[in-house]
Amino acid sequence: MATSAEELPDFSADVADAYFPHELTVLRDGAGFAELRMVELGPVRLTRIGWGAEVRVRSDHPGGWAVNVPRSGLLDARVSGRSVLSLEGQATVCPPDTQTVMSRWSADCSILGMRIDADYLADEVTALVGLGAQHMPAQLDLRTEGAQAWLALLTSIGAQSLRSPELVARRAVRERLAATLTAAFVTACFPAEPETGDVCPRIVSRVVEAMDADPAREWGSADIARCAGVGIRRVQQSFQRYRGETPTEALRRIRLRRVHEDLLHDRVDTVADGATRWGFMHLGRFAAAYRREFGVSPSATLRR
Repeated sequence: MATSAEELPDFSADVADAYFPHELTVLRDGAGFAELRMVELGPVRLTRIGWGAEVRVRSDHPGGWAVNVPRSGLLDARVSGRSVLSLEGQATVCPPDTQTVMSRWSADCSILGMRIDADYLADEVTALVGLGAQHMPAQLDLRTEGAQAWLALLTSIGAQSLRSPELVARRAVRERLAATLTAAFVTACFPAEPETGDVCPRIVSRVVEAMDADPAREWGSADIARCAGVGIRRVQQSFQRYRGETPTEALRRIRLRRVHEDLLHDRVDTVADGATRWGFMHLGRFAAAYRREFGVSPSATLRR
């Protein structure tokens, strides 16, 4: 939507509904137009906001992170007591439930905004880099390769969703897009993880032991990262280095062995019972993996 700068009080209420509640102070009238567009992706919300006048905005960003990317003009803010001046090519990262004062939002400044639910981002940061969300930077340099990749996704997903609303009509699609955008953002904020040296073998053994203790559990990336105590990328790298396989492949081998033992010792009546007991939901893929692992079909093992 777009409206004249004279209607800023009403427009401010619309921005609060679409992005975050805030206090608005008009510093200088402008001749431009206020602009607001919004795309809802579940735990993530994308916006385009321009005030058309020079303003000051104060917000505690309740319940979510705000990532503000100026596409023109400047955004001068104080974030957690730190002065952050963002121009085109930089992004201001505002933490949740913490006062941020954008002391000068220039009349020609239009931002791309990405709101991320606080708990959702915290889980993703832990899963991907093994850190707490408190380590998020206050500003993101958009000239890096990772940040450029995230910004390209942000721009294209926002534009396509506005152009074709049916793209985000299904909840599953919205959640997948939100996860992709958030993962790209976290990767941009933490482009490299510190080397862990001899910790890697312990990372691998800890995860393998946990999966072996409960192989039927639905193991997601976040579960594996929490178990290892480091980011999922480090876990994957460690598995490849020390076992020559991914964590998912290791879990599948553990599950296959459990099914194999059940079939050999007549602990189940059917192959399907054995497969589903240990977490295999697709029987066709299970049978193919079983044959690759043991050289015979599961039904042949049961009939032996």
